[in-house]
Amino acid sequence: MDELRVLSPTAILGYGFPAASLEAGMDRQPHVIAVDAGSTDAGPYFLGMRAGEDIGKLGEFAKAMEADLRPLLRAALSANIPLIIGSAGGAGGNFHLMGLTFLIQRIAKEDGLRFPMAAIQAEIDPEIVKKKLEQGKVAPLGPVPELTERDVDRAVRIVAQMGVEPYLRALELGFSVIVAGRSSDVSMFAALPIREGFDYGLSLHLGKILECGAIAAEPGSGSDVLLGTIRRDHFLVEPMNPDRRCTIRSVAAHSLYESADPWRIHEPGGVVDLSAVSFTQEDQRTVRISGSRFVRDLVYRIKLEGAELVGYRTICIAGIRDPSVIHHLDEILLAVRKAAAAQFTDLNHDSYRLQFRVYGRDGVMGLYEPNPVPCHEVGLLIEVVAPTQEQATSICLFVRAFILHYGFPGRTSTAGNVAFPISPQEIPVGAVHRFSIYHLMEVEDGLEQFPLQVIEV
Repeated sequence: MDELRVLSPTAILGYGFPAASLEAGMDRQPHVIAVDAGSTDAGPYFLGMRAGEDIGKLGEFAKAMEADLRPLLRAALSANIPLIIGSAGGAGGNFHLMGLTFLIQRIAKEDGLRFPMAAIQAEIDPEIVKKKLEQGKVAPLGPVPELTERDVDRAVRIVAQMGVEPYLRALELGFSVIVAGRSSDVSMFAALPIREGFDYGLSLHLGKILECGAIAAEPGSGSDVLLGTIRRDHFLVEPMNPDRRCTIRSVAAHSLYESADPWRIHEPGGVVDLSAVSFTQEDQRTVRISGSRFVRDLVYRIKLEGAELVGYRTICIAGIRDPSVIHHLDEILLAVRKAAAAQFTDLNHDSYRLQFRVYGRDGVMGLYEPNPVPCHEVGLLIEVVAPTQEQATSICLFVRAFILHYGFPGRTSTAGNVAFPISPQEIPVGAVHRFSIYHLMEVEDGLEQFPLQVIEV
């Protein structure tokens, strides 16, 4: 093949895309449709969710995914090209993968579609991680603590980020639809070009640009379609919406997206070296990229992600307009912390977390805010995380009532110092998780931890 075309319909499955953009993309006769379905961007919640307790949240997410899946399945099957979906269900565990495959099966049954589907698992047995840990084959990724067996035992779920190898195996076996667990963001886009013999570095860099749909265009949008065309010594990217255009600036900027190093994109098994990359404006709406180079690691490593349950959250949203309350706000919040500690003596102070975010002053950056300007009104977010939902709500209720009537020097209103836009004021949010595993694990190769299941649809 002299060239191969990869269609990226949206940044994440469920974000949506214009039907006209998909139609325009299919008119270009792509060889594969690839789409990411998850990320750590939303935090650890989806990774830590439990089937019984949190299934409703996944169901809500599934409605958005279904709206994208139905036209993508029809388009791919009509064109007789593969549809590849990575990081299933938001976090890519077996629970999420199963939910997405069930959704695809239901759509196929309703629409009378038949095809072979591959489901590639990415969830890792904790005992495997412990064994690797004993062998000294697990290391922190960035400024995180060394992994311990306690971390492994407390994790609700551990997934590994797969590279292109599991996708290559599924493509070789001829599956029409490939659904995978947690994946590198670029792997599902780069797999078919690599299988067809295109340059490894160019293929991965193409995947990097395509991963978020038309975000790499101007005006950028994660809810629109981007087409990538790879050739032997370069690739092209072009939005399928005529109202958008790719520019050198927009595409080069996306090469830096979520990268700590502007010259290196770390992927399972190696690094894409961008030090010799060239961006050229091919026409008004298309950019040509060349010079990307892949450097293999001496040892193959995969990224592990794990989440553990911290507790349960209740929030309260309040608005403050009284200038005297704003002036004394830090004093009031310190007083309520002390009062809560005295009130809930049955709870160890370290077992719950009480947090305030003052929007309009420093609600986004907190202590790191360089310019906390005086303001005439602020929004106050009260957040309590405790071992149970009932405890979190009780503490939040106490804190809300204390702030409402707290007496301070210069107070002018005894009826209430804050306003509440929502009733009931205390809003139970549910389970809270934290990333407890964010490490690299050595493996023999890119297939070692990613079994493939055949599903006839």
